[in-house]
Amino acid sequence: MTVEVKNRDCFEGEFSLPGDKSVTHRAVMLNGAASGEAVVSGALIAEDCLSTCNCLRKLGARIEREGDTVFVRGCEDFRSGVELDCGNSGTTMRLLTGLLSGKGIEAKLYGDPSLSSRPMRRVAEPLLELGARVETTDGCAPLRLFPASLTGKRLKTSVASAQIKSAILLAGLSAEGVTTVEEPSLSRDHTERMLVAMGAKIKTDGLCSSVEKSALKAIDVSVPADISSAAYFMALGALKGKTLCKNVGVNPTRIGILTAFERLGVKFTLKNRCVSGGEERADILVERSHLKAIELGGDVIPTLIDELPLIALLCAFAEGESRIYGAKELRVKESDRITATTEMINALGGDCRETEDGFVIRGKKKLAGGTVESFLDHRIAMTGAVGLAASEKGGEILRAECCGISFPDFFEKLS
Repeated sequence: MTVEVKNRDCFEGEFSLPGDKSVTHRAVMLNGAASGEAVVSGALIAEDCLSTCNCLRKLGARIEREGDTVFVRGCEDFRSGVELDCGNSGTTMRLLTGLLSGKGIEAKLYGDPSLSSRPMRRVAEPLLELGARVETTDGCAPLRLFPASLTGKRLKTSVASAQIKSAILLAGLSAEGVTTVEEPSLSRDHTERMLVAMGAKIKTDGLCSSVEKSALKAIDVSVPADISSAAYFMALGALKGKTLCKNVGVNPTRIGILTAFERLGVKFTLKNRCVSGGEERADILVERSHLKAIELGGDVIPTLIDELPLIALLCAFAEGESRIYGAKELRVKESDRITATTEMINALGGDCRETEDGFVIRGKKKLAGGTVESFLDHRIAMTGAVGLAASEKGGEILRAECCGISFPDFFEKLS
């Protein structure tokens, strides 16, 4: 569908936003593999997380839902011979591949055309080193799993990826001995935090996480609002007025966007900070700001990988020339987000040039607006909507239905 977005002279409001996608996936998946029952409140009810729910049902867990509350009864002995439709969700496919690899079952994991084009060998290869029997299809999905006995090892990953790290740790729950994964820089740590809460034998030391064979006990989880979803309304506050986003997850491995905000000159304040269920959260107030050009790269990139298209857009409104680098991982998301972001900014009237691993953006302070192609990527569609709302004349977004993957009522809140 095509959605028209009108320009806004002023954008102010208080927002309650969808639950964190990463936490929702893990709360449903790990409770689905645990003994006992759990209530996951404030869950994200969007296509990606529903794919996780449906896969766990097929494996034998009981998953029921009322509004944004998910009731889970775990199943420690999964069904074998199942075919699991992961939809568009890379998190579902990669984490389940790790979790199931030592469970003694056969399974096929497949997804939509976008998911079927994304790299899966990066998950399969470390699992093979642990003794798993995982087959890819030319390095992509569908994936096929067969019964195998796993043995713990120390593994180093070439990229900082929470999905790869989590797949290895979840496989380690079924392996003999100790399974250790070392990353080149720190990625989000929701899996480690939840495994600790569920009684797993897991330790974290800097860039290394180690786990031993463990049985999980179900726990209730209250899901904070997703900072990746809040980011769009935070950006509009910086560009056009003042916004307050409520109960947002501010896990230290997820707040790279706040680091980028500081460098850009965005005025923001964290209020009512607290910790619940092992996850930090706060209300985030953002006010209209004068933006300045930045250079962004290095270890901060894994902590804001999903928000980089939005940061690039803010750079297009900033004074001076910005450079974002070290973000080659963007090329293997739902779209090639380096190319898609570049085309989106230029379609709005900006000046963005793609590099191998990022962008060079010449800020213009104002963008005209126009027609944005979503590339069926929810992050590109929502970033484009922010750009149109802050532009001089607004415009339209093509194939905007992809926002249902992570934020089904985005346009309703935007309007």
